[in-house]
Amino acid sequence: MQTNTAGINLIKQSEGLRLSAYQDQVGVWTIGYGHTGPDVTAGLTIEADQAERLLQGDLARVEQGVSALVTVPLNANQFSALVSFSYNLGLRNLQSSTLLRLLNQGDYAGAAGQFPRWDCAGGQEVQGLLRRRQAEQALFQTPVVN
Repeated sequence: MQTNTAGINLIKQSEGLRLSAYQDQVGVWTIGYGHTGPDVTAGLTIEADQAERLLQGDLARVEQGVSALVTVPLNANQFSALVSFSYNLGLRNLQSSTLLRLLNQGDYAGAAGQFPRWDCAGGQEVQGLLRRRQAEQALFQTPVVN
């Protein structure tokens, strides 16, 4: 399964596009659409097309991880919301979350209710993270019309 357009747009809007490396709220070097890793260092700059390629590579990794962790059927919006969540917070946080435990028990509503609980960075509530979690929650709860 791949992230749908709504999910990609949510990630891009939430992350924003930064072509010069910066440290996020908890000090992690970041560039492009929220790309992190050992390749991101102070002073690094990239072009917009490179940011898009980094996003696609990061999405593929996160999509694979979400697919491996979730054991119940998902529609495209549910999958894409979980990819956005994991793109931002990491697959380890999804793996250890009550959200995933409830989802894999088939409690979709209970899982949806967990999104807003993940609104902190560095132990502090962050309004931007709450908005993102609410957008992910809304996407997760949006039926896919065929």
